[in-house]
Amino acid sequence: MNVGLEHYLVVSALLFALGLLGVIVRRNLLVIYMSLELMLNAANLALVAFSRFNHNLDGQVMVFFIITVAAAEVAVGLALIVALYRKRETAHVEDLTTMKF
Repeated sequence: MNVGLEHYLVVSALLFALGLLGVIVRRNLLVIYMSLELMLNAANLALVAFSRFNHNLDGQVMVFFIITVAAAEVAVGLALIVALYRKRETAHVEDLTTMKF
C-alpha cells in the first residue's frame, strides 16, 4: 500500500476535528489547552505533508517557527493556568473572567 498525500491530510483533518471538539465541549482549561495544541499539531502535519509531496522545504521551515512560537505559548498559557489555580483552586473556564490583579 502506498501512503499518499490524501492519507496524511485525512489524519490531519481528524486530529484537527478532535481538537476542535475538545475546545468546544470541555470546560477544564488544561483540556482546552491540550486540544488547542492538538489543533496546532494537525496544522503542522498538513504543512509537512504538503511540503514533502511538493518537494519543497518551505512548509517544514514554517513548522519549525510554529513549534518555536508554540513553546512560548505553552510557557505563558501554563503560567496563566497556574495563577488561576492558585487564586481560585479550580481550573474551569468560568473562573478565568474573575481574575483581577
